[in-house]
Amino acid sequence: QVQLVESGGGLVQAGGSLRLFCAASGRTFSSYAMGWFRQAPGKEREFVAAISASGGRTYYADSVKGRFTISRDNAKNTVYLQMNSLKPEDTAVYYCAADHIMTMGHGYDYWGQGTQVTVSS
Repeated sequence: QVQLVESGGGLVQAGGSLRLFCAASGRTFSSYAMGWFRQAPGKEREFVAAISASGGRTYYADSVKGRFTISRDNAKNTVYLQMNSLKPEDTAVYYCAADHIMTMGHGYDYWGQGTQVTVSS
């Protein structure tokens, strides 16, 4: 059973920065592409960023390009989301998800419980 645990969320003023962490259990972390999603109250969950299993490719939603950076350290079973120049509209619960490379394209297999990010104006 794969577990994903997010951390690093908190309250920050607009223009500030936060770094989110997603710690994964198991020895097969390198077999998963990883993604970050977010959901604000009353809104649908939206894609934020993704990174390939090797870390060689990254993808970002247009709303966060140039401000957010996704990275991973497979030796530490951890994926990161560096968030800079935060805006109030970034306020949401942020979720980490894992998509096994053998079943890519059929939805993410595992999800964390989320970490709250609140950006004040």
